[in-house]
Amino acid sequence: MEHREVADRQLDALLERIDKLTAEVARINRRLEANEGMLRISAELSQLNESLQTLAYAALGRKGPDVRRRAG
Repeated sequence: MEHREVADRQLDALLERIDKLTAEVARINRRLEANEGMLRISAELSQLNESLQTLAYAALGRKGPDVRRRAG
């Protein structure tokens, strides 16, 4: 009987460890999903920025902007 109790305790400890690892993997997956969302947002903002620059140059016509450098 004692051998069985030791085996049961070992199994319980192993299952507890597996539960902890499962929870950690779930946390990591949530972080990765959030990071993927941020990467998509970053790409969209980059495309938006390029579009706005294109529109700004189109509004200026064929001639580029007159840029005056500040005396530094």
